[in-house]
Amino acid sequence: MTDSALDRLKVLPQYCVPQHLLSRAVGLLAESRWPLIRNALVNFFLQRYGIDMSLAAEENPQAYATFNDFFTRALKEGVRPIAEEGIACPADGAISQIGKIEEDRIFQAKGHHYTLSQLLGGDENKAAQFRDGKFATIYLSPKDYHRVHMPFGGKLTDMTYVPGKLFSVNNLTASQVPALFARNERVVAFFETELGPMAVVLVGAMIVASIETVWEGMVTPPKRQLKHFDYAPHDGRMALVKGAEMGRFKLGSTAIVLFGPNKIKWNDAMQAGTRVCMGEQLGTLL
Repeated sequence: MTDSALDRLKVLPQYCVPQHLLSRAVGLLAESRWPLIRNALVNFFLQRYGIDMSLAAEENPQAYATFNDFFTRALKEGVRPIAEEGIACPADGAISQIGKIEEDRIFQAKGHHYTLSQLLGGDENKAAQFRDGKFATIYLSPKDYHRVHMPFGGKLTDMTYVPGKLFSVNNLTASQVPALFARNERVVAFFETELGPMAVVLVGAMIVASIETVWEGMVTPPKRQLKHFDYAPHDGRMALVKGAEMGRFKLGSTAIVLFGPNKIKWNDAMQAGTRVCMGEQLGTLL
């Protein structure tokens, strides 16, 4: 059996399992305040992933009320300096892919692309703003800091919740599941910036219990159907500076940043597989 065929077999069970039911069940455990459950989950993650608690604002892993509180822990002030110039990395993790949007196509992995319209929930007008622009896909592993921050300052204009599957997100599924990031459940936040429109997409994954934003809290509509949140008519539109927290994952996944054409240039050192820290400079302004 070829490696490619073996990889397809490894991913096949994810098409069969009840993805949402499994993820919500794990979510209930992750919110449990029962010490036996909380401590078991926390200790497993500490040992399995070698998490460095010296970076956390609260270093004692047993001080968190729930596993989710531990997982979304804040960092100490100053351990993630924000790039003064250019575009800041929105999260700790590794670059999955980074580059130019070819007309409306975004590169996922060898042999796989997806379109802007697919990613943004079918909104062609929104997609048109980013045609031939730039994208960066950042994968957050279980050991990483799981809050997502603003790559550039801007005003929140609207947000779209897009229902979808919950395939796990890693190199294996990216190479085997077509349009992975445009198939999984996700939240798309749109901002108005000095550079024009910017979008930050928070992509869910297997056992990701929820996606939160600082302006709406947990974003999971009662019915799993496309839902649009319009903030533009409100005088007090939320303005967030570069580096400000904008959301978080309760159990891991991916953040995708989009800019329009002729606005930024990604740093040459930023390539697929590069480890990055939140706040690190990803690119420069044109």
